[in-house]
Amino acid sequence: MSPFFLYLLIINIISILVFAIDKVQAKNQKRRIPEKILHLLELLGGVFGIIVTMYLIHHKSSKWQYYIITFIILIAWILSIQYFNISIL
Repeated sequence: MSPFFLYLLIINIISILVFAIDKVQAKNQKRRIPEKILHLLELLGGVFGIIVTMYLIHHKSSKWQYYIITFIILIAWILSIQYFNISIL
């Protein structure tokens, strides 16, 4: 297992947990995690887990502004992996 894959695995697990916590906070009308933090986690590589979680728990999937930024980050990650010819596994 490559160090890059291990990094992506860890950052995605963290991102999924933070995203799920935000969902619980929203349901309970508690203090939310700022979208800037969620987008930062996406930029750090957690975008893959957040995209999947967005649909699994139906959180922020109808908020178009969040959705657009998230998909721009996803496209940037995919293009970067291809451009730099990074081996994930």
